[in-house]
Amino acid sequence: MVLIPVRKNKLQAAWEGPIKVVKQLNEVNYVVDLSNRAHHRRVYHVNMMKPYYVRGKVVLAVCGQWEEQGDDPLVDLFPGTRAGSPLETIPLSDQLTPAQQAEVRRVLHPSRQLFSNQPGRPNVTVHRVQTGSHPPIRCSPFQVTGKTAQDLEREVRDMLALGVIQPSASPWASSVVLVPKKDGSVRFCVDYRKLNAITVSDAYPMPRPDELLDKLGGARYLTTMDLTKGYWQVPLDADAQLKSAFITPLELYEFLTLPFGLKGAPTTFQRLVDQLLRGMESFAVAYIDDICVFSQTWEDHMSQVRQVLDRLQGAGLTVKAEKCKVGMAEVSYLGHRVGSGRLKPEPAKVEVIRDWPAPHTKKQVQAFIGMAGYYRRFVPHFSAIATPITELCKKGKPDKVVWTEQCQEAFRALKEALVSGPVLANPDFDKPFVVFTDASDTGLGAVLMQEDEKGERHPIVYLSKKLLPREQRYAAIEKECLAMVWALKKLE
Repeated sequence: MVLIPVRKNKLQAAWEGPIKVVKQLNEVNYVVDLSNRAHHRRVYHVNMMKPYYVRGKVVLAVCGQWEEQGDDPLVDLFPGTRAGSPLETIPLSDQLTPAQQAEVRRVLHPSRQLFSNQPGRPNVTVHRVQTGSHPPIRCSPFQVTGKTAQDLEREVRDMLALGVIQPSASPWASSVVLVPKKDGSVRFCVDYRKLNAITVSDAYPMPRPDELLDKLGGARYLTTMDLTKGYWQVPLDADAQLKSAFITPLELYEFLTLPFGLKGAPTTFQRLVDQLLRGMESFAVAYIDDICVFSQTWEDHMSQVRQVLDRLQGAGLTVKAEKCKVGMAEVSYLGHRVGSGRLKPEPAKVEVIRDWPAPHTKKQVQAFIGMAGYYRRFVPHFSAIATPITELCKKGKPDKVVWTEQCQEAFRALKEALVSGPVLANPDFDKPFVVFTDASDTGLGAVLMQEDEKGERHPIVYLSKKLLPREQRYAAIEKECLAMVWALKKLE
């Protein structure tokens, strides 16, 4: 005789059988009394409330008679499959066989406590803010009214509930800025510019995205993990807590964990993940809170995913389950689609570039060049094409740009080059490369290529450079020579 859970979509007024709602903790969480269980009182989310009913013995076609497996037979037989379990929200590759998917569940189950929407508290690092002997800086709060005040109160209340901030008596104080999002909500930001100006920089190196992508491109299996509220998992030391204080019209608060916008925050977090993944560089990479495990065989991949999960869990970090992807042939990573020996721009980012309106100010021009320039490795002669646009950003040019026909043509050409779906091959460093170079009146171009098994050449990366005024006066043969020297040095 066993108890079979039946999932319900909402809380009902009355419950059948031995289930009883004892207490409502908040709008969505309830204390439930299961009188026939050893641990008879548990906290359930409203979507997890399920009545139980007694059912006759069940005979399974293959396994024989159903036997009691413990408190929850379905969970014991299929670990991690409880309705509403974070493991259920982790996307798995459609290309995995049922046996491989079952193996993924077995690998993830021992680390199920790692997957949480609450930020963890690692025990391996703290963030420090070094300002020397500079006296405290205090800013006045911005005036907020109406809906803005309500948004501010809600954000502060949520951070207090998460244990991210606490009331403060610090002599330091930075202002709060609420930035509106496209969906109508707001983003809570603290203006740390004055504090950052006197903070000593951290020289720890950040990884180059292109180098990380080159590592991933040739893998057959990829798993990505996104740490929950990344920065908020890193504690501040006592001195940094005082300096992180921010002022609102109601009260002064200070952060207990690493806030966004603080100088040195990315390097502190990068140092943390690099320390955790030390010794795993051959199969795991990380850019701040985005971790990727890459492998050539399924057996290696499962073993390596388990190792990374063990490291993260041992450090006290948490991972957002719904943002993880396991066993994929191709994943989105650092704004690119990578895997199966190919690299291409993220389609969503390309759509943003495609729909970008013609800029009217220097700042808008710089924003477009920055966005499109992130994918310059996919565009042959990027610098030469973009010259009419980049000229608008020169010192001394008016803030309100003069958008000419040449600018519009360059604007259109860059969009078309990215929208056409450029794809680059992943480099194999055990095989020879071929470099092609070219020079024009205004710029240099180069492409690094490599042959596949069929003898066909595929581009690995495109390079481009705008010529300086003195270089534009070189003879044609000198420009061609300059292109070769520059390309080889750049690719060295």
